[in-house]
Amino acid sequence: MFRSLTPIVKNLLLINIGIFVIAAYFLPQLQSLFALYYINSDHFMPFQFLTYMFMHADFWHLFSNMFGLFIFGPLLEQFLGPKKILILWMVCGIGSGVLYSGYTAFQINQVDSKIESFYNDPDPENFNKFITENRQMFKPAVYDFIDAYSRDPKNKEYIATAEKYMDYVRQSKTNVPMVGASGALFGILVAFGMLFPNTQLFLLFPPMPIKAKYLVLFYGLYTVYNIIVNNPMDNVAHFAHLSGLIIGAILVTFWKKNRTSFY
Repeated sequence: MFRSLTPIVKNLLLINIGIFVIAAYFLPQLQSLFALYYINSDHFMPFQFLTYMFMHADFWHLFSNMFGLFIFGPLLEQFLGPKKILILWMVCGIGSGVLYSGYTAFQINQVDSKIESFYNDPDPENFNKFITENRQMFKPAVYDFIDAYSRDPKNKEYIATAEKYMDYVRQSKTNVPMVGASGALFGILVAFGMLFPNTQLFLLFPPMPIKAKYLVLFYGLYTVYNIIVNNPMDNVAHFAHLSGLIIGAILVTFWKKNRTSFY
């Protein structure tokens, strides 16, 4: 089975697995150093746009990304060549990090606007909405404070405490790192779907056959749905996935202009 691995895919698998083992068991500080942080975070370094895609949160995160590369990568490398599949992987990975950073900056700007609005007009109702939007960061006891604040909205101590809660959310959001090769993998996935659209695949869950183009369409729609819903309990960087799909589709569209036939 491993004889079918192509050189670039094999090396990417080895590099990602090797870095995971080193970071997990020998140099755990690499996880925070190489993860991608918000550009205005104290932890941000420019090289993180590259390194974050070689870091993974846990074994299953690594396994899912490497399994996808293992399944779809070799045929793509045989068809595109080692140079183009490496470009596809790196450009989609780095590009996803850049676009996700822009998306994060937009979200932080929205948080800043809400905090500034509260500072100018400390309204308990707006504070309650803010906490509800970020409820995954708090214990249920915060709602006891909201009840007390709502009964005494002019209390300066309550207002100061509310401001601290909001500042805590802002600081937390600016220091949440992103890791993983999912953006790069989604570039591989969309490339496979565009170049081999009618290739029959067999899903494990649920166990059923599906054409590659429909699988890519499903992932794309599912990703867009999760971005729109924006579940605060969801820790998956769906926008980075969508970015990988878009960048990969652009690259393949550009390359297809120089090819006459595809499967």
